Amino acid sequence: MGVLRSTQSLEAEVEEMRAALLLHGGAGFGARRSGGAAAKRVARPEEAAGAEARTVCVTGGTSFVGFAVVDCLLRHGYNVRLALETQEDLDKLREMEMFGENGRDGVWTMMANVMDPVSLHEAFDGCVGVFHTSSLVDPGGISGYTKHMARLEAKAAELVVEACVRTESVRKCVFTSSLLACVWRQNYASDRRLPTTIDENCWSDESFCRDNKLWFSLGKTMAEKAAWRAARGTDLKLVTICPALVTGPGFRRRNPTPSIAYLKGAHTMLAEGLLATANVERVAEAHVRVYEEMNGTAGGRYICYDHVVRRAEEFAELQRQLGIRAPAGRAPATAETDDRAARFELCNRKLTALMSARRRCTYDAFLPEPYE
Repeated sequence: MGVLRSTQSLEAEVEEMRAALLLHGGAGFGARRSGGAAAKRVARPEEAAGAEARTVCVTGGTSFVGFAVVDCLLRHGYNVRLALETQEDLDKLREMEMFGENGRDGVWTMMANVMDPVSLHEAFDGCVGVFHTSSLVDPGGISGYTKHMARLEAKAAELVVEACVRTESVRKCVFTSSLLACVWRQNYASDRRLPTTIDENCWSDESFCRDNKLWFSLGKTMAEKAAWRAARGTDLKLVTICPALVTGPGFRRRNPTPSIAYLKGAHTMLAEGLLATANVERVAEAHVRVYEEMNGTAGGRYICYDHVVRRAEEFAELQRQLGIRAPAGRAPATAETDDRAARFELCNRKLTALMSARRRCTYDAFLPEPYE
């Protein structure tokens, strides 16, 4: 495990030492040695406490969502420790060089495997909050995410939350789940005249996901439930964010396999009015905003989306962006065109109400945004 320090940080220390030497420059040699030894700055207790209160750890910080969360945290003045699993993740972070100049001094890295409780505890130690954004996605996409991987993701979620509970400094955890953990349910009546609301009280049916081989949805559902079980009866404050399909600039390049895995069963979601997207910047802002309100009213689950896909043309564009070949034949039914389809209404009022203090959020409104 190691710590990455930016050039700016090193330059700041050099300047501090230079200032200390100049301050003691008129004294004799012994005085200069004494001054040099005392040049190392010792933070006052209140300063140290303030810095600790702004230090958080993020898992999966090189992922599409994780990177946006880290960037948002830095903009809000947090110190961020990245828990990286492999040397490849560390090399990738170095190559990206996308953190703004003002943010690089606030980022440190440590190697930690989500399946290794000891390394998780070491990564979390000294942090007051943890953002668990990492997930397991096989490069095979739709066919590559298996039932076994769903079990692994659930186990990882359990271990991460248990590590949070065991780490004395950690008080809060924000867990990135998915809207897929809310939408899949058994045998809806086909004669409903009014929309059925899908909100934070809804959970996807694990048996339905298994029967229909919706492994990615199963993994997200199992992982979130495992996180809640691990936090039950402890002092850890846990909140889960359930974003829709995460899009935004570069999502095809930077988030292809999770997006493809998310879209398994998308034709049904489209027909039922359950296929939605969430811009990555809004998802990141939701993470930070909820974290900051956890000492107050924030708690439980939060569904996060900003647009419901209702037209076949929009769905086709998503497929094109991700390089998914649409099946030949009849165009997929949509909530607008197929009167036989059951109708559902996604609800994100809980998150909208929380974030409305900072900006006005439009409920279920179409806001045209480029996917790429």
